[in-house]
Amino acid sequence: MYKLIHLSLPLGMVLAIPAGALLVRIFILQHDCGHGSLFVSRAANTLAGRICGLLTLTPYANWRRHHAAHHGVWNNLDRRHSGADIYTTCLTVKEYRALPWHDRILYRAVRHPIVAHVILPPLVFILLYRVPFDTPENWTQERRSVHITNTVLAGVLLGLGFWLGFWEVLLIQALIIVVASIIGVWLFALQHRFDSSQWNREEQWSFASASLEGSSCLRLPRVMQWFTGNIGFHHIHHLAPRVPNYRLQACYEAIPALRTRAPLTVGAGLRSVWLALWDEDAERMVGFSRRGSAAGHPSVEKPA
Repeated sequence: MYKLIHLSLPLGMVLAIPAGALLVRIFILQHDCGHGSLFVSRAANTLAGRICGLLTLTPYANWRRHHAAHHGVWNNLDRRHSGADIYTTCLTVKEYRALPWHDRILYRAVRHPIVAHVILPPLVFILLYRVPFDTPENWTQERRSVHITNTVLAGVLLGLGFWLGFWEVLLIQALIIVVASIIGVWLFALQHRFDSSQWNREEQWSFASASLEGSSCLRLPRVMQWFTGNIGFHHIHHLAPRVPNYRLQACYEAIPALRTRAPLTVGAGLRSVWLALWDEDAERMVGFSRRGSAAGHPSVEKPA
């Protein structure tokens, strides 16, 4: 990209697509390190995770602890607001309807697919991860990781800027992180918010059922599956987080109980970006409007 950008700007920009996809794969390796599953050695996982975190602009220790919290509350309606974000949680239809009108407008605006899946993802990695905004004061190691990551990134970008040119570095790195974040956040949101996902109250919630019924199994073309590090087998990951990404497909093929539900297609996954609420009466995810139902999903105005 650095060589091509001076010969043909459009051609150099096109290469941001495979580069961004490779960065998604690097994030999956970082994700495995966070679960202690990429290597046997804990030290090796920590070292590799920190290196990957620099490439993905993610403070590794801080992200790892927040992600661990996610693995304790996913698809649990009574614990969903514990360390949650707009991509892994949702309101119920009744809760949404009970909001004041201005809060409903804000809730819908932030979760519109263009905002949630195009505008916000790059901002999360470029800006939000630069501050420990949601990290408790007593998480000293995690807060320190944010500042150390920022310091190292600043040094790396300055070095690259003096070597290759500041405009070129900012343009190319921005393009790559935009592509990677949009793909990665879509995958992240789809893992628990899809048409057949199941959410339960605390008394009905169980680890196994939440894994198999509340986490997605996404069928991707072989190339996309490689770039995304087999994360499409997310139901297996939640059931057994210590299984590394390169063993997930083998688990899927070896255990019939993991294949009882039809996998999501890419098309169904793309349509799922409209789903933002849990309908407790219909027991399914729904969209806000008839535009969402036109894609095959029910809506708040016209519930199933």
